[in-house]
Amino acid sequence: MKLPLYQIDAFANQVFEGNSAAICPLKSWLADELMQKIAAENNLSETAFFVPADTGYHIRWFTPVCEVDLCGHATLAAAFVIFNLLGDEIENKNKNKNKNKNKINFDSKSGVLVVTKKENFLEMDFPAQPATPCAIPEAILTAFNVRPMACLKSQDYIVVFDSEDDVIKAKPDMLKLSVLDLRGVAITAKGKDYDFVTRFFAPKYGIDEDPVTGSAFTQLIPYWSEELARNKLSAKQISKRGGEVSCVDEVDRVKIAGKAVLYLVGEIEV
Repeated sequence: MKLPLYQIDAFANQVFEGNSAAICPLKSWLADELMQKIAAENNLSETAFFVPADTGYHIRWFTPVCEVDLCGHATLAAAFVIFNLLGDEIENKNKNKNKNKNKINFDSKSGVLVVTKKENFLEMDFPAQPATPCAIPEAILTAFNVRPMACLKSQDYIVVFDSEDDVIKAKPDMLKLSVLDLRGVAITAKGKDYDFVTRFFAPKYGIDEDPVTGSAFTQLIPYWSEELARNKLSAKQISKRGGEVSCVDEVDRVKIAGKAVLYLVGEIEV
């Protein structure tokens, strides 16, 4: 069986930036085990699969080791593929009834996710996941070389540092972070050239440091919107590859926008 495969750099202004995702459009779902094997073979932080639905698409995301409930950068990448590479062809063949050419609805384990094309940007409308303050877990205290100012928890731990330099210089002990009960750890601080900066670590999911983590912004945006007393924010994930993210807080929802770039068009045989 031959399947198309695309590799897209999401939250990137050019190739080799942002977070790379593999995108595999399907006519119908493959077995879960096969999708997991494909994701492991791709060995990227996420591989997204989608199939047509009446009002858009169903989407699922797999890391190299497991399926996850929400992924931002691979959703952005999937939307890029549909908008720029598949176009009307996939709508006509699969009877997709979504007539708005600038908007895509993705049905997912996290509900309906909407991606809107706005010139060169793709804007994702995701449910907000506000984090609540918590005691700093011992694993986090001992994993970092600088003591955090605060810690919150939602889908991930949100660890706040005093400065952007603290975030840049952080060298966490991945073994200690891997024993935490939540998905991962986002470290963050007020930025110099951006409203805030962040990095993200998820070693228990096979990802030591994720280049750009769209889903983490569902937690970071509510926090920084309250801290900075405004709903429109600029952010950068300051990983080695780096990625710029435009953010809007809408209380129950957040809007996360960025650019995407095509890196690879191919075909796999399974």
